[in-house]
Amino acid sequence: MHLGLTPWRIGSRVNAQELGRQGALAESWGYRSFWLPESHFAADGAIPDPLMLLAAVAAHTSTIRLATTSYLLPLRHPLQAAEQVAVLDRLSDGRVILGVGRGYQPAMFDAFAVSRKDKRRIFEWCLGEMIQAWQGKPVLKREDEPVLLSPLPVQKPHPPIWVAAFGPKALAQAGKLGLPYLASPMEPVQRLRDNYQRLGEASDQAGVPRPTECPIMRTLFISEDAALLARVREQLERSARQIALSRFRGGISLAADDWAIVGEPNEVRDKVAAYAEQLGMTHLIVTRLRIGRMEPGALESSVRMAAEVLG
Repeated sequence: MHLGLTPWRIGSRVNAQELGRQGALAESWGYRSFWLPESHFAADGAIPDPLMLLAAVAAHTSTIRLATTSYLLPLRHPLQAAEQVAVLDRLSDGRVILGVGRGYQPAMFDAFAVSRKDKRRIFEWCLGEMIQAWQGKPVLKREDEPVLLSPLPVQKPHPPIWVAAFGPKALAQAGKLGLPYLASPMEPVQRLRDNYQRLGEASDQAGVPRPTECPIMRTLFISEDAALLARVREQLERSARQIALSRFRGGISLAADDWAIVGEPNEVRDKVAAYAEQLGMTHLIVTRLRIGRMEPGALESSVRMAAEVLG
């Protein structure tokens, strides 16, 4: 199983040196990918340009894949996005995994003057233009000579593309494109099972092969300290109630075990094995979302131990 992670320390006070340190440690521990989301206008630690931050990680690492969980295409011109991704792929010698998304925050679309009702159409158009440009097709036809994208990515025909999706329409679109679906870290297990079925059916209807990758992002915390684990579980139970109200409008009852993996080493190993058996998980992306305030040392210890137990 491919084991990846998001930074355990991120925010407005985290500089390139710290991100590079985390990437280098993750690589040394055996993680195979390092993931960053995209977010805008957050009060503490928005990440408006994940590719720029991943370039800092590239400078401190040599093998770990550099990945985005949700590079938001409706906010970008496709040629500029294609150039930026290609530059990072060149810079890292072909280590990019591009997770793409549409976004969901109304304020973000309003600020960028993008129509929310058109976000799926813009997303698909942008992605199509990027793929054609990466494949060396003319981005502008002229009588004298075609205009081509430069540089092109190291990976051929282009870096792997995954789609962050939440909701039936987004899943149907990902399935129609035949692209792997990167699940939200707050989806309960039963919802994941339904979503993967919906994704496969959409691929079948479009006449494209079903994606072979099954990546799942999970909040994961591992420790041998029973008191610390109890504190983390308590925080995650509070978060579960908030998620049920905010994301699912109270329509489902949610417990921490429905979307997070917390426990001692053997317990975590068994829970991850169950994900692989029940859902066909091929990639596990470890994150610390919703754990709340925690000593950086405890988070770093959990990430290191997770690599030992699961790697």
